[in-house]
Amino acid sequence: MSQQIKEGDKIPSGSLTSKGELGIQNYDPAEIFAKGTHILFSVPGAFTPTCSEKHLPGYVEHAEALEEAGVLSINCVAVNDAFVMKAWGESLGIGENVRLLSDGNGAYNQMLGLAMDTGNFGGIRSKRYAMIITDGTVTGLYVEDEKAFEVSKAEYILEQLQQ
Repeated sequence: MSQQIKEGDKIPSGSLTSKGELGIQNYDPAEIFAKGTHILFSVPGAFTPTCSEKHLPGYVEHAEALEEAGVLSINCVAVNDAFVMKAWGESLGIGENVRLLSDGNGAYNQMLGLAMDTGNFGGIRSKRYAMIITDGTVTGLYVEDEKAFEVSKAEYILEQLQQ
């Protein structure tokens, strides 16, 4: 595992995907977060209880307030494939407010130093976190302790942006 990314670091280049109308789309975080303020939050897995009942729905619910606070895009990443991420979004009816990104083999989260090995439960997964990225630089990084859900939720991130 690499050293964990920290506030003040540039968001590194990498490869994330999503399943859209035109098939699989590739995204380079260094490019899509280069200008403006963006949120990237990560969940350990699609269709898991906290992720599906609270984490992702919270960002959908607060999308308008986050936009008013200057956020250009809200992005959710998980170590699942793009087809699973698309099905998860459809099952929750999240619409267009949150872009669901796949880190299929966990390589990007490992590069960020934000991956964990869950063994036979699910292998390499992402830690639960949220980051605020402004003009390509991490200006806020909020990593949850194991089994916690406090500092990466939409309400907390909104408070940070409004300070």
